[in-house]
Amino acid sequence: MFADIITIGDEILIGRIIDTNSAFIAKELNKIGISVYQITSVQDERDHILQALEESKAHADIVIVTGGLGPTKDDITKHTFCEFFNDELVENKKVLEHVENLFAKHISNTPISDLNRKQAWVPSKAKVLHNANGTAPGMWFYEDETTFISLPGVPFEMKHLIKEVVIP
Repeated sequence: MFADIITIGDEILIGRIIDTNSAFIAKELNKIGISVYQITSVQDERDHILQALEESKAHADIVIVTGGLGPTKDDITKHTFCEFFNDELVENKKVLEHVENLFAKHISNTPISDLNRKQAWVPSKAKVLHNANGTAPGMWFYEDETTFISLPGVPFEMKHLIKEVVIP
């Protein structure tokens, strides 16, 4: 079984941050007998993400994507997944409740913004992966015998999801 890892983020490509996510994911996959075929870093740009997804789909059984799910205006990953899977975003009530609870518990003096509320909008075909450590949920898709898993790029959020949700 082969996996591809795709990291999304201009900050990786310009050298502002080092991609530690790929190394962590590769180690965890290797522990369970899944070989990583390719690791790719792409811009937070629609065409580049679509191209990487299509190339990975051609040879990988599993594609794990990290990054591009944050509550910022330039994160387009969920919209791009919708395009790739011919899907649409829908509001997930459980994710919205989780985001609201995080704000109430940790940021009680700051009202929740519309950008943070948008974290609850996910592709309708995705199985939502609960992110106990942040506002961006993970997403699990299956199409044409390929599993696609999209995870937040924040390392401690991604690591928790890999160890507690994805691998099990």
